[in-house]
Amino acid sequence: MKSYIIRIELEESNPLIWRRVIMPAGATYRRLHDVIQNVTNFQSGYPGGGYHLYEFDFPKEKRIVTDNEEAYMEHQHYIKNKKYYEERLESMPANMLQFEKNHQERLKIEVRKPTGLKIDDYLEKYKEIRYNYDFGDDWWFTIKLEEIVDDYYFGYPTLLDGAETAPPEDVGGIHGFYGFLEIYRNPKHPEYRDMRDWADSLYFKEYDPDWINERLKQRA
Repeated sequence: MKSYIIRIELEESNPLIWRRVIMPAGATYRRLHDVIQNVTNFQSGYPGGGYHLYEFDFPKEKRIVTDNEEAYMEHQHYIKNKKYYEERLESMPANMLQFEKNHQERLKIEVRKPTGLKIDDYLEKYKEIRYNYDFGDDWWFTIKLEEIVDDYYFGYPTLLDGAETAPPEDVGGIHGFYGFLEIYRNPKHPEYRDMRDWADSLYFKEYDPDWINERLKQRA
């Protein structure tokens, strides 16, 4: 079975939080999103209620792939009503013109849904994809293609290697995460027990390859 060995790196983490994963080719971007969630401590927004948006960014092709339905619908409206947007530019007051031009440039970026598009073409052509998860905490990952494998015998992703514990949900970005770790790993800290209870409620775990692979296998 054709598969990809990819390296997933959390940008701005120090020391670097990374995972090496082998996953079958032909996966959708929704599947890649699920893999990233399962090799980290993220839960797609759950169990806190609701969910977090995400997107894959492809600047070389002026495209994003996202579960953001609002962004998708705005792009569709632009594609179907270009004359309307041209007229808006013509009638826009001078002090608002540049803002409107910038807005329409963003609307020109193609928006695709993650369930209907496979990773293969872009990953093999450019060798790298950027992924943004939770627009509040604003986590950015780089996914790098390391190797194409033609004889992988399992039909599900597997963690091959990695390093460092990944953040839990809603921890407040990279700086909030390192502040969290200082308390979580210090039993003498006055907030230690409360922080532990909060982390447990989000199913947070220190880096554990066996546990991660069990999660991946269960979701195959």
